[in-house]
Amino acid sequence: MKLSRKTFLCFVAGAGALPILRRSALVRSAAAFDYPTRPVHIIVGFPAGTSSDITARLVAQRLSEQLGQQFVVENRTGAGTNVAADSVVHASPDGYTLLWVTQTNAINATLYDTLNFNFIRDIQPVAGILRVPAVMMVNPAVPANTVAEFIAYAKANPGKINMSSPGIGSINHVAGELFNMMAGVKLTHIPYRSSQFPDLLSGQVQITFNPLPSSLDFIRAGKLRGLAVTGSARSDALPSLPTLGEFLPGYEATAWFGIGAPTATPSAVVEKLNKEINAALADARFKARLIELGGEPMPLSIADFSDFIESETEKWAMVVKFSGAKAD
Repeated sequence: MKLSRKTFLCFVAGAGALPILRRSALVRSAAAFDYPTRPVHIIVGFPAGTSSDITARLVAQRLSEQLGQQFVVENRTGAGTNVAADSVVHASPDGYTLLWVTQTNAINATLYDTLNFNFIRDIQPVAGILRVPAVMMVNPAVPANTVAEFIAYAKANPGKINMSSPGIGSINHVAGELFNMMAGVKLTHIPYRSSQFPDLLSGQVQITFNPLPSSLDFIRAGKLRGLAVTGSARSDALPSLPTLGEFLPGYEATAWFGIGAPTATPSAVVEKLNKEINAALADARFKARLIELGGEPMPLSIADFSDFIESETEKWAMVVKFSGAKAD
């Protein structure tokens, strides 16, 4: 077969481009192999001293040790963690600016009418870190010792039982709204900018769905009564408490932490980070330190973490819409 001059020249040009494409791929692979060659910044949307900040610093220290470069936590608060997320969305997608992702990002996707980014589209999931259940707990004056008794009491007093939280869109808030939706009750949400506990202890508010670590002392001292945990399994810290799912099948509400990156971050870098984080979570000593924080390590593949984030975003969208909640 005789080739035309035009076809021949196109063939030659294409063949000549193949080594260039191979070199480009090799450069990207080499960059991932060497990564990181300078400090990596993990952007946290919560203040210093919070559970997110404490956990992020543990992870940063561990990754620094494993990868031989500093992983530095930066706290960028504001707009319910949206300032942090927005800064990472618009950062260079090279693996050197990462986002500390939490359930708040999934909730905010619906809670805020307008955002400068789309969390699902613009953040690449990298790895899961930890899940932290909450505790459904009431003031001791509430005449209920079980979830079933509380549901009956709430149905007999619609709108008269106050539910506290540290703010609209917090895990306390949406866990309570999910309870409202699934139990068919109406608890009145009272958000607090300062601590919710003085009013909870005095009985001005009657119930909260509070993360387990900061609930233990109140329950063990008898100052508040735990009725159930909100995770999928009973907690070793409070083994006598059932899960809410034992009364409301399918109920689950947990805080969770993970790592994300700008969406165009090279896949080889994302895969390396996922591998290193999962290796850390498999280490017995590091795993024990995370469990001390009141949670359960959450090692996931990139695909599984992506599916988890999408599922959480869809679930909380349904709850936020049901409650009619809007960001302050």
